[in-house]
Amino acid sequence: MSAGLSGSGGFVVDAVEGVLEQWRREFPDLDVSPIGVVGRIMRLSRLWDKEIKGFLAEHGLEPGEFDVLSTLRRSGEPYELTAGTFLKASLVTTGAITLRVDRMAGKGLVTRVPGDTDRRSVKIRLTPQGLELIDRVLPLHLENEARLLEGLGAGERQHLAGSLATLLESRGDTPAG
Repeated sequence: MSAGLSGSGGFVVDAVEGVLEQWRREFPDLDVSPIGVVGRIMRLSRLWDKEIKGFLAEHGLEPGEFDVLSTLRRSGEPYELTAGTFLKASLVTTGAITLRVDRMAGKGLVTRVPGDTDRRSVKIRLTPQGLELIDRVLPLHLENEARLLEGLGAGERQHLAGSLATLLESRGDTPAG
């Protein structure tokens, strides 16, 4: 599905287009076009964040817990990573990782395993219960994300993904490790 051509910028008139028109009226000499992109990304982020949190809650998970489970799952067998690797990948504080892992260990989803050579090093490992949960929820999560993107055709999704990747890279967001 492509955007219609009813707004002054060539887009479907949405809430952001209304904001843009107000700013154009108030400041006709000011380029307010960045709001058209940034405002829409921020609005989508808030809307999607709410929907994804609701979806995960239906499965007894918080977004941070899902992130830990999926990060461990995609690391491959034995589905474990050091706490330091988590810190690099997640950009959260040591305390936040510790609290999250404590809660998840209490739920039986992960366990802490002492390092092989350095006893101070700890690995976080999926338990069989955590593995079952992520393997069950991941396909449903992907279906939910596809639903969130159903307003775009495959080509539009691919183009948008490439454009967003370019923006992220330009802001220094590169793969961890």
